[in-house]
This record gives sequence, C-alpha cells and structure tokens, in this order.
Amino acid sequence: MTAFFDTNVLVYTVTSDPRKMQADRVLRGGGVVSVQVLNEFVSVARRKLKHDWPDIELALSQFRLSFDAVRPLTLDTHTSAVALARSHGLAFYDALVVAAAVEAGCDILYSEDMQHGRIIGGLTIRNPFLEAAQ
Repeated sequence: MTAFFDTNVLVYTVTSDPRKMQADRVLRGGGVVSVQVLNEFVSVARRKLKHDWPDIELALSQFRLSFDAVRPLTLDTHTSAVALARSHGLAFYDALVVAAAVEAGCDILYSEDMQHGRIIGGLTIRNPFLEAAQ
C-alpha cells in the first residue's frame, strides 16, 4: 500500500498543534508527495506560520529524505487534474494532488481537506486526524 500526502499533513509536523503526533506517525510510514505539495508547504510555513527560511529549508530536506518519491507537475498531471475537477467536483488544486497521487500508483491519499473515505480512480482519501480521533 502506497500513501500520498497532502500539504496539511506536512504542515502539522512543524507546529505544536495536537495533530502533530498523528502527522508524524503517518509520515513515518513513507510515501509520495508532489512538487506542488512541497510548494504549498513553503507558502503556508512562511506566510501563515511565519517560519524563518532556515527552518523551512530544514523541514524540506527532511521531507525529501523521508519520501519514496517526489512527483513532478507535468502537462499530463495538469490535464488529468482538469478532468478530475470537472468530473468529480474537486477544487482545482485538490484535483492536482489527486491526479499526482493516481499517477504515482498510490492507494491512499492522506488529506484533511477532502472527503474522508471517498474513492477516486482506485485512490482512497483518508483524513488521518479523523481516524486518530475515533
């Protein structure tokens, strides 16, 4: 079983939020992210969390070492995302995450932002923080 991680899971690992422990736990299982997810992490860490560049760069280097792969954004990914957004009613940037996860052959997408339990193209969306609360 291969997991793909949405940005929010990465973000919680660099906070004091109670969800940090669960985010760390699911990330330890390994998996895949896309360049988009890393880009979004940088934006959130800098803009919302007000982290300094050295802290962001350290987190990025640790993420890159822990993931099995970092998927690029390609024209094919973009095209798939447009189709997914249209046919599944997803927000476009969520559709880009789903498209990258499907292209990577992942079974699970860990995300707090999408519908828990929904299956798209063989990919099951799981909210790891909801699961931890049960």
